[in-house]
Amino acid sequence: MEKKYPLFINGKWIEKDDFYEDINPYSGKIEALLSKPDKKDITLAIDSLQEGFIQMKNLHAYERAEILERTASNLEKNSKEIAHFITLEVGKAFKYSLVEANRVVNVFKFAAEEAKRLHGETIPMDAVKGYENKIAFYMRVPVGIIAAITPFNFPINLPAHKIAPAIAAGNAIVFKPSINGSITAYYLVKALIESGLPEKAICLLYGDKDTGESITTNEKIRMISFTGSPNAGREIMAKGGLKKYTMELGSNSALIIDKTANIIEAAKKSVIGSFYNSGQVCISLQRIYVHKDVEQSFTEHFVKETKKLKIGDPLDKDTDIGPIINRDAKERIISWRKEAVSDGAKIEIGGNFDGNILEPTIFSNVHQKMKISCLEAFAPIVSIVSFDDIKEAVDYVNDSIYGLQAGVYTNDMKNAMYCIKHIDAGGVLINDIPTTRADHQPYGGVKESGFGREGVKYAAEEMTELKFISFS
Repeated sequence: MEKKYPLFINGKWIEKDDFYEDINPYSGKIEALLSKPDKKDITLAIDSLQEGFIQMKNLHAYERAEILERTASNLEKNSKEIAHFITLEVGKAFKYSLVEANRVVNVFKFAAEEAKRLHGETIPMDAVKGYENKIAFYMRVPVGIIAAITPFNFPINLPAHKIAPAIAAGNAIVFKPSINGSITAYYLVKALIESGLPEKAICLLYGDKDTGESITTNEKIRMISFTGSPNAGREIMAKGGLKKYTMELGSNSALIIDKTANIIEAAKKSVIGSFYNSGQVCISLQRIYVHKDVEQSFTEHFVKETKKLKIGDPLDKDTDIGPIINRDAKERIISWRKEAVSDGAKIEIGGNFDGNILEPTIFSNVHQKMKISCLEAFAPIVSIVSFDDIKEAVDYVNDSIYGLQAGVYTNDMKNAMYCIKHIDAGGVLINDIPTTRADHQPYGGVKESGFGREGVKYAAEEMTELKFISFS
């Protein structure tokens, strides 16, 4: 029988009579029944966080740091169990689920450090005539109640990038994970409470769009940190009103490979960038622009390395490629594949489904307006396009509604500097794939990839307000 998972509201675990089904994308089996909150539950949850916020902002920095350190230790001790749940819920290959479970430990450790570093500055008031006898400074104060809304693809690390800095800055949190990802969310909240987080400082509400809308439109929510699609982000902001927002809204990340690059290294890394977590990564490598002189060589190496990947049961420790998250995603991908092929694209390798698993798929002869190129595939799909010079390659990269991260492989410093200056993205990685993310770096995009920055230090600063203080 499926295990039932309760909500966490007002410091208590609450089981409801109505449930969402958390379905394993590989087996199709129901892994859990998630208590479904009604509007009264959501109102009670947010109301209770007002008391929790008072408790949080009254904690000293070292006390918040200690909570975060204990949480890191708790998660580290249970990393294999957490990885198991990640794989069951989202179909991520277990070896990559274990990587995620270990990454989240570092996120909480970074947050513990940042809790002790948030500070203000003095203001030289005597820079203005008439203010000579004033002493002034500003300090950072917590925003209040923050809504953390997260997708399925990194069910513990993405929530940690919202929750850990929120705690470091002294805020209270209402946490709504994706339905696929809610078991992992349960264990994260459980670890926080066991580690000493005030019980009324966090609420866990499972749910769909309706739950999310009830949270984001509540006037007591002072900030929304959201990861998801551009359309969902627009709707949240249109209905959410005057609040602070951090929006991470995806991408169709690009990589440039010029003729001076190490082709073998670029091919090996591109396999990771394109097919990690079955391409279900916001910075998944989706577009590869290769100089015409090395296109054939790169493609041969890329296909050769792709053939080494193992497809199958994500719980198998040797599996590289697991399932797409659900049937809707599968049907969308099939439609995009058919459209691309009918419009002239060539499949170099892959393209077929085995159950819910899509073979790693490499397209050539792709143009910019094909959906597999211009929209976010969120699947193990990548296209290869040749270019003549670096300006053309950068124009291709920028010809997108997105701008999260881009990569460039080159040993030509002039080309590297041109790309750094002219690529319109939140991050440009030289001699690396755009799918690389260190948990302490500033991370976020431009255009429809969103705004605001994650990375613990930068997220914590986003989750504060500046308060000006003056003495006369």
